Amino acid sequence: MARHSALPPVPDAAVLRARLDRARATAAGTGLVIAPGSDLRYLIGRAGGSFERLTTLVIPADGAPALIVPKLEAPGFDGLPLADLGVEVVTWVDSVDPYRLAADRLGGSERVAVSDFTPALHVLGLREALPKAEQVLAGPIVRELRMRKDAAEIDALRKAGAAIDRVHARVGEWLRPGRTEAEVGADIDAAIVEEGHAEADFVIVGSGPNGASPHHALSGRVIEAGDVVVVDIGGPVAEGYNSDSTRTYAVGTPRDADVSATYAVLQQAQQAAVDAVRPGVTAESIDAAARDVIAGAGFGEYFIHRTGHGIGLDVHEDPYIVAGNDLALEPGMAFSIEPGIYQAGRWGARIEDIVVVTEDGVEPMNKQPHDLVVL
Repeated sequence: MARHSALPPVPDAAVLRARLDRARATAAGTGLVIAPGSDLRYLIGRAGGSFERLTTLVIPADGAPALIVPKLEAPGFDGLPLADLGVEVVTWVDSVDPYRLAADRLGGSERVAVSDFTPALHVLGLREALPKAEQVLAGPIVRELRMRKDAAEIDALRKAGAAIDRVHARVGEWLRPGRTEAEVGADIDAAIVEEGHAEADFVIVGSGPNGASPHHALSGRVIEAGDVVVVDIGGPVAEGYNSDSTRTYAVGTPRDADVSATYAVLQQAQQAAVDAVRPGVTAESIDAAARDVIAGAGFGEYFIHRTGHGIGLDVHEDPYIVAGNDLALEPGMAFSIEPGIYQAGRWGARIEDIVVVTEDGVEPMNKQPHDLVVL
């Protein structure tokens, strides 16, 4: 069944104006071309849609920004305070070259930063219209704006965290022997919406050996008594900010004798990483805090991904909590802490919370207990 919802709330015009001003300042003489998606939503309040016809926000190094949009798509941006933001709306029809419209507003910029996920047909169209301009990715510029969440964004993350906690609290209603992962996943998908999300973005139910695949998703495997089951779920609330939380469950007494001791190591690792979060420490040091515990217990080879990823309007965004990232954490940065231990062909486990760096430490967005949940 298709889901229909009201248009998402739009931040105050003053907030959006400040973001546009910071985008121009951060770009420092580079023209910006922002495609539909989370970056566009961050800057003007709505994500729009990416199709074969070009829609883009152009922010020249000098001059007023312009939203270039096909005339038939323009109603999708109704209700935004674009005039208050000083954003000119430039509509076009199929007989017009939209890439030339973008090039004209960039004013002969020698360097143009294009959104990371702009479709190739639009990147190449812009390149043809601006043959002398150097094209670079806008990601490094935009991430400087989005990495540090303001109070309203943190409130939205709290709302999302509480909503997904309510879903995890209900998993015992659906997870039992004889049901397939897909059946359990369908119930969780519905509950994600029931408990306050705009939609479910992802549902992972990895039972038994499937739990050793971190991004397994769902299958027709029938859940058995004794299975350890990884449940990783999330989605956006109305404001667009996402939840992402993992808990690990056992369907009755685990069949494998090593589950309890191994899971205790994972709990210790996850808590060590949370405890290490504070302003000034590096992203890679948080990864090391979790990884050192797991490696020290002899499970290093079974922790096969980074400790965390940033979260906000996207489920995965900067900062990434991974070895080699020497970024110093600052208040307002939000990210997951999600170490895992995955033993291929046997079982896996993961514990994941979203946390926000505060002025003097850390605030977890998720409050559900971290114990192995035996159903």
